[in-house]
Amino acid sequence: MLELITPTTRLHRSWLAARDDWGPGVHQDGSGLHATDDVDSPEGFAEWVGRLRAGADESRPLPEGRVPALYWWIVEGDEVLGAISLRLRLTDFLRNAGGHIGYGVRPSARRRGVATFALGAALAEAARRGIDPVLVTCDDDNTASARTIERHGGVLEDVRDTELGRIRRYWISTR
Repeated sequence: MLELITPTTRLHRSWLAARDDWGPGVHQDGSGLHATDDVDSPEGFAEWVGRLRAGADESRPLPEGRVPALYWWIVEGDEVLGAISLRLRLTDFLRNAGGHIGYGVRPSARRRGVATFALGAALAEAARRGIDPVLVTCDDDNTASARTIERHGGVLEDVRDTELGRIRRYWISTR
């Protein structure tokens, strides 16, 4: 059964297997992973997980350009299938290119409804928090992600060139 869970050190080995499925150095949307994070060592992984778990604490000072966010791992049992994040507000950059929600599903778990499930759960949390509408973006050539967003009622505002490349920008009502 698919579920979203708060990141946990208990799934270190499973998370590493998911990361390896993506391939070395591949960006994982929604994961909160930075290139400088040491996720291989138990200590570094614990530090990263702690940062993710504290991500929604609006009283915590954040680096310039960062916003409070909730992070979840998409799991089936103890297998990490991907990650999704809900940003609690938007900066100019996020309004232009990144949106409120970012998500990624490991290659071996795609085409099974994982992203559709996760996006639905994140939208429900956005609704509980009064975030309406929600901006969700995807690469212009990512037809699978565009279909997932559209399944949840995403209305295409535009396609634009951004710092992240050519992006499709959708708004989804959470009411």
